[in-house]
Amino acid sequence: MWKKLWNNMGGNHSHKTPVFDENEDVNFDHFQILRAIGKGSFGKVCIVQKRDTKKMYAMKYMNKQKCIERDEVRNVFRELQIMQGLEHPFLVNLWYSFQDEEDMFMVVDLLLGGDLRYHLQQNVHFNEGTVKLYICELALSLDYLQRYHIIHRDIKPDNILLDEHGHVHITDFNIATIVKGSEKASSMAGTKPYMAPEVFQAFMDGGPGYSYPVDWWSLGITAYELLRGWRPYEIHSTTPIDEILNMFKIERVHYSSTWCKGMIALLKKLLTKDPECRLSSLADVQSSPYLADMNWDAVLEKSVTPGFVPNKGRLNCDPTFELEEMILESKPLHKKKKRLAKNKSKDGAKESCPLNVHLQQCLETVRKEFIIFNREKRGSQGRRDAESLTGRRVCLCLEREKASWWIESSSPQD
Repeated sequence: MWKKLWNNMGGNHSHKTPVFDENEDVNFDHFQILRAIGKGSFGKVCIVQKRDTKKMYAMKYMNKQKCIERDEVRNVFRELQIMQGLEHPFLVNLWYSFQDEEDMFMVVDLLLGGDLRYHLQQNVHFNEGTVKLYICELALSLDYLQRYHIIHRDIKPDNILLDEHGHVHITDFNIATIVKGSEKASSMAGTKPYMAPEVFQAFMDGGPGYSYPVDWWSLGITAYELLRGWRPYEIHSTTPIDEILNMFKIERVHYSSTWCKGMIALLKKLLTKDPECRLSSLADVQSSPYLADMNWDAVLEKSVTPGFVPNKGRLNCDPTFELEEMILESKPLHKKKKRLAKNKSKDGAKESCPLNVHLQQCLETVRKEFIIFNREKRGSQGRRDAESLTGRRVCLCLEREKASWWIESSSPQD
């Protein structure tokens, strides 16, 4: 599969393996860019191969200036700081992070099976056995996040990727938050159709806030959608919040008569509106009669065969991402090296359109505070102790007043 992928993407056929200084930080030059495979709210993703080890990864890159202009630097730093402390079989794990003049980079596990949204759009029918395993694998990952005091806040088909064997992996931590002890989050964050009732209530009437159960509600919505092809509530991004809360009050979820009673009972417990009564822990899930036959050690070891295996003969993503990168992108990644070299040659010349002072200051702050990470160098040190991670706000060092321009609106836990 890898050889075919490499050849199809026009890879360099040179057999000479470059040697990099082991004391040198990993940087853009250490990777061969193969092709674009996706884009998110403020970043793009491409497949890369590390030149020395020949290992394949996904690389997410975010333009610094755009992130500053859209006030998204805080989310990038939060995602980086959370991900450098995590490592789990059902997460998309971070391997490296680095920067250059233009972009911030995150190099993560490459999963070629596509996201669940893509497969829903391809009219894939997920049977109960397949969704049952997904629920178990996602429950293990949510339990892991919970042990590290993390609420993901955006569990949905778009953020669940499949590996080539069909196992699920959670990605996209850019709106995740950390809560300590009895603390609760309060800001409205997530994707409306997958957000739990208590998130809307906290926003509308200043309710008590919310915690880990919101991710388990999102898991229930996702499982329902995978089984049925549509969601239990007709909620869209434009639906007013008061209308959404009214839906939760008066509408009942309809479960298909073709589903087994065990699956329906499990979904009902995940979609309980009261978070205090909702199934919201691994122990809760494991106590479900429907899952009594699951070998949880085998699930964790990925030795349970998924019912759906993605097509291995092609990339499971929208092919237009590559066309957009090649044709429409004003600063394409494959031309970065020449572009940066050209810019450096102009450093001594007077700029015809200099950046404003505030933007220059912001870019310099990002450059200084960016979190560089290398999992291979740090090994077990790369898994940050949970208490040290949650003992401060997840963004960057707050004692530095110069960095406060992008975190002033952030509450201590949210």
